[in-house]
Amino acid sequence: MSFSGTTPSGHEVKMDAAEDFGGENTGARPTELLLNAVAGCTGIDIISILQKMRLSPVSFHMEVSGTRAEDHPKRFTAIHIQYVLEGDLPEDKVIRAIHLSKDKYCSVSQSLNAEISAGYSINGVNGEQKI
Repeated sequence: MSFSGTTPSGHEVKMDAAEDFGGENTGARPTELLLNAVAGCTGIDIISILQKMRLSPVSFHMEVSGTRAEDHPKRFTAIHIQYVLEGDLPEDKVIRAIHLSKDKYCSVSQSLNAEISAGYSINGVNGEQKI
């Protein structure tokens, strides 16, 4: 139940099933990697877009969660990304960067058949606009 693959960029990715599904828990679940791929893709986009706006977050991380269908293939039906940024960042620019990534640039999220929603906070203050 354990698999590893080598990406075209030369990095090894290890996957395994949970012990209760016959695995040995020696790697990430494929579904975990999928959520991380969405976060990584959109995170790279957002940092790049903010840098083009001459903005640099002091810190930035994302919290990603997904809802899966109960029936097989138990695909993700919804994915939510909460962007947490710190720094001198105008809210309208952060919102613009999130929209551009979510709706135009992130090839991973655009490849999925799931409703993708987003929220954000800047310097500990939750944004009020729905994204």
